[in-house]
Amino acid sequence: MKNLIFTLLTLFAFTFSQAQILDPVKWKTSIEQKSETEFLLKFDATIQKDWHIFSQFTPEGGSLPTIFIYENSKGNYQLVGKTTESKYKVKFEEVFGVDEYLFEGSAQFQQLVKVTNPALKSIKVEVEYQACLEQCIQQFKNFEFQLPQKESVIITTQTEDTITSVKDDIQEKLEKKLVKAKSNKVEKEEEKKGLWTIFIIAFFSGFAALLTPCVFPMIPMTVSYFTKQSKDRAKGIKNAIFYGLSIIVIYVTLGSAITAIFGADSLNELSTSVAFNVIFFALLVFFAASFLGAFEIVLPNSWANKVDRQADRGGIIGIFFMALALAIVSFSCTGPIVGTLIVEAASKGGIAPIVGMLGFSSAIALPFMLFALFPGWMNSLPKSGGWLNTVKVSLGFLELAFAFKFLSNADLVLQLHWFERETFLAIWIAVFGAWALYLFGKLSLPHDSPLTHISVGRLFMGLFVLSFTIYMVPGLWGAPLKIISGFPPPLHYSESPNGVGGSGSTLELGALPKGAHSGPHGIMAFHDYKYGLAYAKEVNKPILLDFTGYACVNCRKMEDYVWSDPKILSILKNEVVLISLYVDDKKELAENEKYVSKETGKKIKTIGNKWSDFQITKYKANAQPYYLILDTDGNTISDDPASYDPDIDLYEKWLRSGIDKFVK
Repeated sequence: MKNLIFTLLTLFAFTFSQAQILDPVKWKTSIEQKSETEFLLKFDATIQKDWHIFSQFTPEGGSLPTIFIYENSKGNYQLVGKTTESKYKVKFEEVFGVDEYLFEGSAQFQQLVKVTNPALKSIKVEVEYQACLEQCIQQFKNFEFQLPQKESVIITTQTEDTITSVKDDIQEKLEKKLVKAKSNKVEKEEEKKGLWTIFIIAFFSGFAALLTPCVFPMIPMTVSYFTKQSKDRAKGIKNAIFYGLSIIVIYVTLGSAITAIFGADSLNELSTSVAFNVIFFALLVFFAASFLGAFEIVLPNSWANKVDRQADRGGIIGIFFMALALAIVSFSCTGPIVGTLIVEAASKGGIAPIVGMLGFSSAIALPFMLFALFPGWMNSLPKSGGWLNTVKVSLGFLELAFAFKFLSNADLVLQLHWFERETFLAIWIAVFGAWALYLFGKLSLPHDSPLTHISVGRLFMGLFVLSFTIYMVPGLWGAPLKIISGFPPPLHYSESPNGVGGSGSTLELGALPKGAHSGPHGIMAFHDYKYGLAYAKEVNKPILLDFTGYACVNCRKMEDYVWSDPKILSILKNEVVLISLYVDDKKELAENEKYVSKETGKKIKTIGNKWSDFQITKYKANAQPYYLILDTDGNTISDDPASYDPDIDLYEKWLRSGIDKFVK
């Protein structure tokens, strides 16, 4: 009952809000003269509570980024560097299967320009962005920066409301500071969670590295060295602890160097580039081949020899070089893991590489410290043997599987559709299936010991991997595979977006009327209003007008969770004509079709602009999803518009109400 009341109140609130155009982002611009020819353009966005907009660098395949178009630049001025922006929040979006970069509360952008035409009086900029809450709104704002006179080096300010009182300005600044402080607090909490995740993953990766042939045998040898060579047990414990701390220092220094070389802020941007993803795909395949036994990755012997000579000096310095020798000698086993961790940490940016190396090295160092404190524990350690190579090979299979995530990222960014969901899953099924066969002893690789039987632990691990492999198989036919959500490409990025042999399209291409397409769940949909209206008249059915967007999260949720319900699906396939108008369609209109909107004064250049202007002009609304029931003449017959609401029964009732009016 409470849920029903809440849903009705939400629907009422949305309906009430349609009396005006939603505009949840207020912009304030200013220009600052830096030199005689250089000017800094500033864009400050104040975002309404609970709404958000997206970074310029949010990954492809998700929501629309904020875009700055500098319109009159040719022959007048040059952009100095890229448009910079304030710190954004990272949030994983399950619908699109990508991390999205977004701003809440406020956002600041700046662009330095160098004027080359002394006669230039103003700089014109168009900002395109998507604001989202339960609906998404495509917005286009036009700003004009008046250039200051040469004799006055001042800062000029332009707001959307040109005349603003001093009192309102002070209030706005105070509110902005409060919003920014709250936003920064949320961002810090999210960043802290992300760093803890990196630390935990790295820590367990360090334990995995311990169970490899290069590291595990070193534990009893090293601890025995300290306990025997030290004058007393206390001295041995002290030296072993310093040895462990030296390991941590060495690896954390590596993480610090990575951060210093690439820059804390640029690592995250680097991780979204195609080149980065392709390079690291190749690198992880190389690491995987090493773990599987094709070759060993070793650092030059001269390095190890020089470090060994320093280790023979004894004392604190000698112990430190012993730790460095361990890092060099064990590189063939730890190198691929460290490389993978750095790649993953780089995708998070900031100090993540340092945190990752801290977690990894802590797990490596901990056993040396503990066994020095409690030498008797070493008697419980399993003996070295073939099982160590099994661990190493298993890590190789994991490395190989994760490598294809980076290749998938590159394909998604370029939208090439060379590496779609089915291809990704087929490779993962093959990799994990081969791993299962290996664990069951049906495959053998270089460096494996002769196997007469498998242990119970290896059997259980094999069963687990086999179960996971079988779990992925239905994904080839459209199953969502929520356990691995975010690793394979999203459901819509596939050869059969609606599944194969299930809820997919049953429409034959030749049977589709002019202008129709096979839409979600095999529903016939028109993407052009005039074709849909003509077909509705021909078959005498009411129209479901759907204002939507390719990058609209809640539009996809409605399609995935509400339209897929058998009751709703039957209505959409049989009782209405669906017209889906995409307001973010970037296809350019023909030159003779471009125009300036009488309602907003904005330039209508794309198909998406056209349908957005149509929605604003005719229905006085600009949010998506936005649904209406029309008759065959295009008149609205539904009582109210509908928007995002996951209540299937309520949506069915709304549909039935409009259809019943058409029948009468």
